[in-house]
Amino acid sequence: MLNSLEGFDLSQIQNDEVNSKLLKKSAKAFMKKEETKMNIRISSSELEKIKAVATQEGLKYQTFIKSVLHKYITGQLIEEKHRQTA
Repeated sequence: MLNSLEGFDLSQIQNDEVNSKLLKKSAKAFMKKEETKMNIRISSSELEKIKAVATQEGLKYQTFIKSVLHKYITGQLIEEKHRQTA
């Protein structure tokens, strides 16, 4: 996206209200991540442990859970039993 703006004079757009709004709308649409909400049931004790670890990592617990799930499904997080045999 940045390469396509090379040599483009953005100062003219700031004074052009219609094109300015269009450019902002296009940029937001380009950057928007498609996400889906998910609800899960988890025991209170497990959630407290997750919250404690998330706090140690300096993250909100929901962000921490999302990070762990992402790492696991992309192969960046390996269960200990698999790590020892690998």
